[in-house]
Amino acid sequence: MFCIFLISGIECDAQTELSTVEIERIIEEIFQNQDQDVNYEEVYEILLLYLSSPININEATVDDLESIYVLNNRQVQALLEYRKQQGPIISKYELQVIPGFDKNTIRRLLPFIKIGKGSQRSSMKRLWNRILQEPNNYLLLRYERTLERRKGFKAPDNERSSRYIGNADKLYSRFRTSRNKDFSFGFTAEKDAGESITFNKKQIGFDFASYHLQIQDKGRIRNLIIGDFQLQYGQGLIFGSGFNIGKGAETITTTRRISIGALPYTSVTETGFFRGALSAVQVGENLTATLMVSSLSQDGNIIDNNDSDGPFIRTVQSSGLHRTPNELENRNSFKERNAGANIEYKNKNIEVGLNYLKTQFSIPIIRVNSIANANRFTGNSNSAGSIYGQFRKFNYVLFTEIARSASGGNSGIIGLVSNLNRNLEASILARKYDNNFHSFYSSGFSESTRNMGEEGIYTGLKYSFNQKLILTTFFDGFRFTGVRSNISRPSVGFEYLSRLTYRPNKKALFYVQFRHQSKADNIAGESLNQGIKRADNAEKSNYLINLDYEISPIVSIKSRIQGSYQMFDGNFSDGFALVQDINLNYRNWRLSSRIALFDTDNFDNSQYIYERDVLYAFSIPSLNGRGIRNYLVLRFKASQKLDFWMKYSRSSFIDRKIVGSGLEEIDDNKRTVLRIQSRIRF
Repeated sequence: MFCIFLISGIECDAQTELSTVEIERIIEEIFQNQDQDVNYEEVYEILLLYLSSPININEATVDDLESIYVLNNRQVQALLEYRKQQGPIISKYELQVIPGFDKNTIRRLLPFIKIGKGSQRSSMKRLWNRILQEPNNYLLLRYERTLERRKGFKAPDNERSSRYIGNADKLYSRFRTSRNKDFSFGFTAEKDAGESITFNKKQIGFDFASYHLQIQDKGRIRNLIIGDFQLQYGQGLIFGSGFNIGKGAETITTTRRISIGALPYTSVTETGFFRGALSAVQVGENLTATLMVSSLSQDGNIIDNNDSDGPFIRTVQSSGLHRTPNELENRNSFKERNAGANIEYKNKNIEVGLNYLKTQFSIPIIRVNSIANANRFTGNSNSAGSIYGQFRKFNYVLFTEIARSASGGNSGIIGLVSNLNRNLEASILARKYDNNFHSFYSSGFSESTRNMGEEGIYTGLKYSFNQKLILTTFFDGFRFTGVRSNISRPSVGFEYLSRLTYRPNKKALFYVQFRHQSKADNIAGESLNQGIKRADNAEKSNYLINLDYEISPIVSIKSRIQGSYQMFDGNFSDGFALVQDINLNYRNWRLSSRIALFDTDNFDNSQYIYERDVLYAFSIPSLNGRGIRNYLVLRFKASQKLDFWMKYSRSSFIDRKIVGSGLEEIDDNKRTVLRIQSRIRF
């Protein structure tokens, strides 16, 4: 149970379950980026870990408090100062007297914290006993299938036609037992539709398997991981993990990256992580040193012309799909080896660190000689290092990271986040990434997905008129200094967003949002000379109006209107979507449903809308064309140890008779997906 503020004060709601609903709200309301299918799984993983193993509010560090993405800098500092002056917090009701803690903040914070005087770990003598007695462990089993038959699963038209080697079932399993700041052990296995379950030298069982064993805070060892892991230090220019949330309606807290260090990797994205061993050791009172080694097989098409230079590959393939003979032949075709280190000094107000990462490929990467590849990495070895820092003073946080790669390219970020007064928060960030800067695991703040060939300045504001009415806005001006895959010359652009949010009470949430972007793009089919295409700036605007309302403790609704319009190369196009959700929550049953009508002129006006899904699955589909998108998610809690989920979703189109292309082509005007999942706790 947890307590929430009402207009008249605080009330304990005995019927409220500490569930994943609050995590879904945080992701949907704060982190949603209107036009990008962002990977939220890492954020979700951290929040769910805190949900199942809440942070002791009396022992939480600054990084702990910031990593749940609920408190701003002023609130974090107010909590730490309150603890210093008043001593340990003894009740959740006490949070209301901390300066800056309003009812909405406390409502969202409570699921992730607990009130305690000491670590529960101290009462358990052995790690094995703690693992056996840990309530936060589960086995997740998931089945998924597209009900319409795709071309890849049909009989071939002729002997030269390619088809998928496996069946249409997508299978997923996951086991994990963990306690925050203590230990974690788990594995994940997945077979995509079209892949096969095989036992040979290259594959044992499922197509992809991930595993990890983590021990934390054992003597001088702050963190020890064997298996798959990811790293985030500084502002993400060397070790960026997957926490690139990007620009969105939360204009302040997502600007600055948090040095959360090393975390187990539990996603099924088959690239972008390390596989090996890591050890973080405390070498001084405020000094920690981290060393890591990794060896991971990667996919790529090996080309061997029988010349003196030997075999090479054009690019690392990151889809993780191995459904056809060609895809299977490229599976695990070469090795990527990494060795890295971090040294970090951290006290109450200062954080300073050094990063270094060296990457070696067993087969060199040699790109096709083209304008788009002019600045991309070529070779079999790369190294990069950085220095980063963070300084806190009063309600200000100054942060920076400067990096350099072996190619001679430099990159840098500097920013400031501040609570100017009790109502106004501000952020400003400048970045500059050279064309020849190469860092394969970077995820610094940027407009594009790669931290290279870009510079810009971002400013964000958040103004709280009162506890009910909040305005957030940002402006980002950027310049691409080199060529890119979709633009064959340097270009400039800008983007701005404003959202007005009104929460009259705990049952209702209303917001309106407008976003505009100006960004250059090539004009298809029109080349000038030497492969350089004519380009123009696409002026695109997005708008949305959203209402969430809790009719009763059982029934809630969400209504949304959103759309976009674009002017590009003298042509106007637009698109929109009308969305209606109905959610039911009764005893052990939870039902989420949606119907969405959409009409778009082209792919550039596709509508992206976050959908609820089964636990640990995410869906932000691209609604393109004319049609209807609907889904139904059902959760049944059979007991404290057993949960079931089912999601049925369908996209139906009235402007086409064929959905998809290539081997994913469906000879029908609809695509239906069924997903079934169970979670077993031990």
